Amino acid sequence: MNSFTLCVSLLSVLSTGFAQITYKDTLTGKAVQDVLHDNHPHRRYRTIQTRFNLHGSTNTDGKHCAIIAGVRESLEKCNFNVTSRTFIIIHGWTTTGLMESWISGMVKALEKQEAHANIIVVNWLERAHQLYTVAVNNSEVVGKEVAVLIDWLEQETCFSPQKLHLIGYSLGAHVAGFAGKATRNRIGRITGLDPAGPMFEGEDPDRRLSPDDADFVDVLHTFAYNTLGVSIGIERPIGHIDVYPNGGSFQPGCGFHNVLNAIASGNLGEVVYCDHERSVHLFVDSILNQDKQSWVYRCPDTKTFEKGMCLSCRKNRCNKLGYNVNKIRSKRSKRMYLKTRADMPFKVFHYQLKMHLFSAMAIEDSNPKLNVNLYGTALDSRKIRIEMPEQISANRTHSFLLYLEEEIGDLLGIKLSWEKPTSSWSFWTNLKSLWYGSPSDWDTDLNELEIRKIRVKSGETQKKYTFCAINPSATKISPGNELTYIKCLDHWPVKNKTRLLQ
Repeated sequence: MNSFTLCVSLLSVLSTGFAQITYKDTLTGKAVQDVLHDNHPHRRYRTIQTRFNLHGSTNTDGKHCAIIAGVRESLEKCNFNVTSRTFIIIHGWTTTGLMESWISGMVKALEKQEAHANIIVVNWLERAHQLYTVAVNNSEVVGKEVAVLIDWLEQETCFSPQKLHLIGYSLGAHVAGFAGKATRNRIGRITGLDPAGPMFEGEDPDRRLSPDDADFVDVLHTFAYNTLGVSIGIERPIGHIDVYPNGGSFQPGCGFHNVLNAIASGNLGEVVYCDHERSVHLFVDSILNQDKQSWVYRCPDTKTFEKGMCLSCRKNRCNKLGYNVNKIRSKRSKRMYLKTRADMPFKVFHYQLKMHLFSAMAIEDSNPKLNVNLYGTALDSRKIRIEMPEQISANRTHSFLLYLEEEIGDLLGIKLSWEKPTSSWSFWTNLKSLWYGSPSDWDTDLNELEIRKIRVKSGETQKKYTFCAINPSATKISPGNELTYIKCLDHWPVKNKTRLLQ
């Protein structure tokens, strides 16, 4: 049998202790039969407990169909398409013992995008519906059973593992990793959706999902921080590309303010699942809304990204989120960041604002509440608060990140406003007047900034803009006032300045 290319056709698995198989000689086209006894390696198919359900448009009844490793008839019955791409979806730990609703959503999204693909859902509920520690110990066993299926499919149908894409959520992400480790030939891609953190954080690569488990491994981290002493999602980068939406912690629409209410009502799990499961919905969104593709940007950490300093696409510093990611491999994992909306479609538009703040002396309000309105060729943005990553200081350039939920087109102008003083600021103002006289006697520069230009970069278009004060002699701003800036230095005059002055 050394002269054969093993495309094994297992005709039957009999309870009598043997099975008849057919090896096809690809040179002569002739079939050669053999018999498998109880001690034959192919007997391992009979020990598999994990179930594999094939979904897809090729199933005429629209329902899933069970594929049984080692039984060729199951492939024929389920209309397994040898020439198409194959997706394997793997769920994680479960507290209910039931398939979660996100799985059907993922299947439907893939069916819509990949009309002829094989979509296999891995069912390991019996092993997953255990104490978490037990489920973790079961995950490697399940991963090896998935690998057995993959190896058998490769033998049986000669399909290429390079066309295979494993998608694992939470603990299922590590199951996918164990499967990739155990297959005879390397598979094409593994996507880890917020891989589980407990009992995996800090572990060696052979004990968790790692970049070595497939030709390309991409990971979304949406709940990668400690809460109540437990890490829900893994924080460390474990793929070729690791994406941290909104910093990888609290997701929009899953606000931290809901945690206390959830604890009081006994529904903390709902809050946990909101952030944790957001990874799934971001990936589904990337399949369904490809006309609203979200972009991610390489950055060393969240703090730097929040300053807007990582919106470059040079040298592969940006990429597509999720399904259509550009498969860029490197020896070191790349941390990628982005902001998102609270609902699907999740795409937003990122901007970096750079301003040099001039002042005669240190400003009294080191955390001024600054807002901007952006004016574009398509529409104008609402008023946006400039989030201060840290306290600002005068006479230096500061960088800020802004993001919009709507596309406004090419930028035409900016309106910068400084919110009126709060009641606490007014209290100290009145107190100072008792000691130093009326405010008119103070040094007015204490709460006045001069901003001559504002530079803006768009993350999505990579365009850069420079804005100058519409009135060159009025570049100073103080609490309760505003300034307007128009494009300059690019020889693109603004046709309608009236709209910017309103």
